[in-house]
Amino acid sequence: MHTYEAMIIIKPDLGEDARKELFAQINDAVTKYKGTVSQAVIWSEKRKLTFPIKKYDEGVYYLLNFTAPGSAITEIKLADRLNENILRAMITVQEH
Repeated sequence: MHTYEAMIIIKPDLGEDARKELFAQINDAVTKYKGTVSQAVIWSEKRKLTFPIKKYDEGVYYLLNFTAPGSAITEIKLADRLNENILRAMITVQEH
């Protein structure tokens, strides 16, 4: 098991209920592949993007810290890519 950090940029125009549902889906994707979420927070509300992503100039940044087997990362990335409410996602390994 490795420790990872995911920074996920989501659409800024999502309503509160849709946003909560999306966060639950992101967390469920981690637990589905035998991972555990240690921290999940909104890092920044409606931050201006350096360049437009999918015609959006702003995004909500969601920070997720979790542990998971290395084989799960490919599946988690695929789940993030298939969700139309996620503009961009980056997962990095945290050094101990």
